Amino acid sequence: MSLPPNTEQAVSTRVLDFSMRNVQFDVANCNPAAWHPAGLHVTHFFNALSVRFPEGEKFFINSVRHYRERITDPALMADIEAFIGQEAMHGRAHRGLNGALERAGYGADKMEQELKAQIKRMKMPPLFQLSVTCAAEHFTAIMSAVVLDTPEILDGVDAELAAMWRWHALEETEHKAVAYDVFMSMRKGPVSGYLLRCTMMVLTSLSFWLNALRNLVRMVHRDGGLGDLRGWGRLARFLFTSPGLFSKMFRPYMAYFKPGFHPWQGPQPAAFEAVRRDADLRTASQQAGAYPAPTQKAAA
Repeated sequence: MSLPPNTEQAVSTRVLDFSMRNVQFDVANCNPAAWHPAGLHVTHFFNALSVRFPEGEKFFINSVRHYRERITDPALMADIEAFIGQEAMHGRAHRGLNGALERAGYGADKMEQELKAQIKRMKMPPLFQLSVTCAAEHFTAIMSAVVLDTPEILDGVDAELAAMWRWHALEETEHKAVAYDVFMSMRKGPVSGYLLRCTMMVLTSLSFWLNALRNLVRMVHRDGGLGDLRGWGRLARFLFTSPGLFSKMFRPYMAYFKPGFHPWQGPQPAAFEAVRRDADLRTASQQAGAYPAPTQKAAA
């Protein structure tokens, strides 16, 4: 794929059109401890990610919005608006699952407030904040690609929850280059920009996963599963062996550290178009007043 050269003016590198989908998912009444058939620990792994999304998405939106007035490229301006809309919808959707966690006594509200306070304590220049967003957008995009390419990750999951996670993965793929395109034009220079984005990827990865692990342990402890070695073993297999969510992420994660990296390098997930059709159909159906169940075959 041919990408435009780096310039002082921000330009879009979009390879497809995308927009906000005002779509909703009926997940409020799920069993928050057992919605994934792989068991308690895998369920809470995803729950621990979910509680970070509402406040995290706000941070991503604000870091990109800060530079919006400096953008003159019409395509990138449109990409930013779509990015903001999609991220806002992700926060709304995950509040439904987080609400179920809160009502069940897992302290999801407290976890969200802890992240909000952590973000507030971050005293970083705007470009540093944008580089954090670039890092987070990269590993959410590569995780999304694995989810879309590996149907067994969500096999047997409640249809509404599976649809929500696939839709989120789809949109992370659609807008994965927006923050990066803004960053590349606003950086001070190629060398300092490279060092900044790589440093912030390491720091952001450590912070994100340590906090996610902390919330995972808290939820598992709430259900008395801390000493369940088989449960932890199932989670380890899920992440590193079969289906191997983390092991499949390793190579694309490391690609971020290449000097010539760009998010649109590499193939699209094989299931991308099928999941996209399903999400568009669901959005159109809801706008028309119908609420059909997502088509699992199309989304797989």
